[in-house]
Amino acid sequence: MARNASKKIKRIVLKLSGEALMGKLGYGIDPVINKSIAAQISELYGKSAQIAIVIGGGNIFRGLAAATSGMDRSTADYMGMLATVLNGLALQDALEKAGVQTRVLTAIEMHELAEPYIRRRAIRHLEKGRVIIFVGGTGNPYFTTDTAAALRAVEIGADMILKATKVDGVYTKDPVKHKGAKKFDKLDYMEVLAKKLKVMDATAISLCMDNDLPIVVFNIKKKGNLKKAVEGKKIGTVIS
Repeated sequence: MARNASKKIKRIVLKLSGEALMGKLGYGIDPVINKSIAAQISELYGKSAQIAIVIGGGNIFRGLAAATSGMDRSTADYMGMLATVLNGLALQDALEKAGVQTRVLTAIEMHELAEPYIRRRAIRHLEKGRVIIFVGGTGNPYFTTDTAAALRAVEIGADMILKATKVDGVYTKDPVKHKGAKKFDKLDYMEVLAKKLKVMDATAISLCMDNDLPIVVFNIKKKGNLKKAVEGKKIGTVIS
């Protein structure tokens, strides 16, 4: 039986793209945006669902883009994984300055910077009320951070994935480029795959489908949206 996306949410995985931290800079991390996202997360700290975050690295390095330019794909993907570590540490700093206890767990071991990812340890951190940030993707090349989000969500028993974007849901076309694009309020997994909607990659969608894990796509730039999504209020696009 599929999980009900409107039920009380106890544990969520927030998927943040690297671009979410970039703001209008065009590259790197915008301290203002980083602080704003941390503030939204801190609103929920200790009051609502347990929060795990998976962060991308596209604001610093895109492995796939580098691979298409001739770089070895595995090497490029590992570089992308390292970019997610930079973003994770930046977000951890902003969260802790906002009073949120945070742990960074990495799929690629680097003991001086972050804890190695161990499933039971991640769950224990959540049970103790800490926000956890997963970095390093899955630790394997050829897998995106979207797939990492789906994998970690299934592993820790999350109730849903919140996919933070720059627009307020899933559209037939890119709403920034196409004024006539229509928004979907609800979609099922097969529709996303069949219509090749660029929400998450096919591997991530398939993993969510196989485990009845709902996805809510929403606009992180609008303050208060994260809280609404966790509270189960009608927002963005629900995929289930």
